[in-house]
Amino acid sequence: MFSSQAKKFRQGLFERDGNNDDQMASLTPTRTFLRQAQWGVISRRLTTATPEVATSSPPPPQPSQPTPTSSQNTYYKITLRRSAISLGDKIKGTLISLGIHRRMQTVYHRHSPEVAGKILRVKELVEVENVPTELVKTKQEQRIERKATRGYKVVGNRREAFMGV
Repeated sequence: MFSSQAKKFRQGLFERDGNNDDQMASLTPTRTFLRQAQWGVISRRLTTATPEVATSSPPPPQPSQPTPTSSQNTYYKITLRRSAISLGDKIKGTLISLGIHRRMQTVYHRHSPEVAGKILRVKELVEVENVPTELVKTKQEQRIERKATRGYKVVGNRREAFMGV
């Protein structure tokens, strides 16, 4: 079959060229039905063509009401768990584009298809969590959280432990 005829099959346009009219007429419905079933065109036609039937199930949620998952989980928390030392340059480049430079480093990114694709490229190396906007930390907040408190605190001394006091 020529490429233009195949394109017409895919688009659902059925024109006869004059070559092998009998063969085309007999094969067209079968091929068309299979292509449409494979692409899901038939199921879409059936669902839009059927009239709505009243059921006792509750109505779907209104789009104006925010769903809890869409408003709360808006960021990926990405932590590099495994090293990328012996891996290829493309994987290292993906980690750099995510903003990760060393092990156990954590970065936050908004949900987007680009970030999701990058995460899938390095899914064996990273740990990913969905976090709400309130839990997103800047680099300075993460650094302050890691730092030890200044000074020291006496918990006990050896003399008291030896004397049993």
